[in-house]
Amino acid sequence: MQRALDLAELGRGHVSPNPMVGCVIVHNNTIIGEGYHQKYGGPHAEVNAINSVTNPDLLPESTCYVTLEPCAHFGRTPPCADLLVTKKIKKVVIASMDTNPLVGGKGVQKLKGAGIEVSIGVLESAARNLNRRFFTMIEKKRPYILLKWAQTADGFMARNNFDSKWISSEQSRMMVHQWRAEEDAILVGTNTAQYDNPRLDVRDWHGESPLRLVIDRHLRLPTDLNLFDGSLPTIVYNTVKTEEKEHLNFVEIGEKDFLQNILADLYERKVQSVLVEGGSFLLNSLMALGLWDEARVFECPVLFNEGIMAPSLKDASAETIQLQTDVLKIYRH
Repeated sequence: MQRALDLAELGRGHVSPNPMVGCVIVHNNTIIGEGYHQKYGGPHAEVNAINSVTNPDLLPESTCYVTLEPCAHFGRTPPCADLLVTKKIKKVVIASMDTNPLVGGKGVQKLKGAGIEVSIGVLESAARNLNRRFFTMIEKKRPYILLKWAQTADGFMARNNFDSKWISSEQSRMMVHQWRAEEDAILVGTNTAQYDNPRLDVRDWHGESPLRLVIDRHLRLPTDLNLFDGSLPTIVYNTVKTEEKEHLNFVEIGEKDFLQNILADLYERKVQSVLVEGGSFLLNSLMALGLWDEARVFECPVLFNEGIMAPSLKDASAETIQLQTDVLKIYRH
């Protein structure tokens, strides 16, 4: 099952809004096939694993280890539960059940109905953690929200003029570009868009650039900013108008529950995760509403002495990683 989880991880950044899934097929304690969900719309993990088996005659005496309950519905691909039944797999070991109502126990029901032995819950917490974005989307009806910022040793994330270049090291900045390639969307507020003029792409990494999101309530941002260059799909959330242009959509949101309504709109668009690279106002606003799942904070050996304070997570426990001169702290909400 650990091997199946490792395989599933290889799909990160390529399968959303589907979950990452890995599958390993074992005969007489020997792996005879393995696969993972490689790309959204492509074959699922079970299909790839079965197709990799060189001697299909062994399948009726084999055990299939899969990280998520096999699907039982027709989507872009046929149901994997039906495939396992057709191949007469002897036993299926599942790490985690799928809480998507389209699946939700139906896959297991099909397997058991065909006389296949089913075991559930092997490395379940690891499997749910791997797909925490997917489960958040299904169970909380909103995207998984990651907050990211860099702060100085004395607790500031920008100078009084909103300048924040460069607090973190080059390695840390490259890591952020890797994160961007792994998430569906990236969000900034008005001040970050105006004063940093970011591109919010993955130029320092390989992979797909995320959907760009910017909050501009009253449409006051200059139109010559990098975010409005049309190079990548971009949504501007505002209270003024809804308008669609090529790679640039303006979406009007009511002022009441503004941030919650943005997340509701993203849920409808099947955006599974949002990396928030905004300033202190946006970060603190989301934290005050409890609308965050993870925070990734770079603590850097730079002193500003004064400026805009970073959000406070002093009382929370964190995983700590040393990166050159920076310390990365990862908090889970």
